[in-house]
Amino acid sequence: MTKKPGAANTKPRPGRLRIVAGKWRSRLLDIAEVPGLRPTSERIRETLFNWLSPSIQGARCLDLFAGTGALGFEALSRGAAQVVFVDSSRRAIRAIENSVKTLDAAGAMVHSGAAEDYLRTARRESFDIVFLDPPFADDRLQDVCRLIDERGLLAPGGRIYLEQDRARAGIELPARWRLLKDKTAGNVRYMLAAADG
Repeated sequence: MTKKPGAANTKPRPGRLRIVAGKWRSRLLDIAEVPGLRPTSERIRETLFNWLSPSIQGARCLDLFAGTGALGFEALSRGAAQVVFVDSSRRAIRAIENSVKTLDAAGAMVHSGAAEDYLRTARRESFDIVFLDPPFADDRLQDVCRLIDERGLLAPGGRIYLEQDRARAGIELPARWRLLKDKTAGNVRYMLAAADG
């Protein structure tokens, strides 16, 4: 399909992500050039944050495999009080730090390091929402869920977002978590779970 002369190009150029809604709606952020790094699509983010709309205001969030920071920045834009961004790629962390400065995102905290290291060493804090979107080639999702549960890092009724390659086998959630939503889009399976009690 050819673009009409003068038509606005609404798609962000490669290496950038667009915040879908909230106070930073339509802001474009640079993302790091890291092999395999891909932001959660705008379509999936829109669905996810519709699911989370009753609980996002004032929430404390953990973006554990932060990557581009798309989920964490979307959460802050829509009213979350705090987001802890964790990623093992120094390049990705630098890009997230630059975005924090660009947006003057007071509620953002950035940690460089492996997800498991953060979970094992972080003080016992209670998160309302945890975003888990590891690289598609990664098979640590179930272990990370177990660690989050064992360390008691979820507030009662807390929400957990999980994203994985659709071709992968489903994971076994901790006993006190229950699956609320389960959808696919293209090659992505994305789910929302809740922690009971």
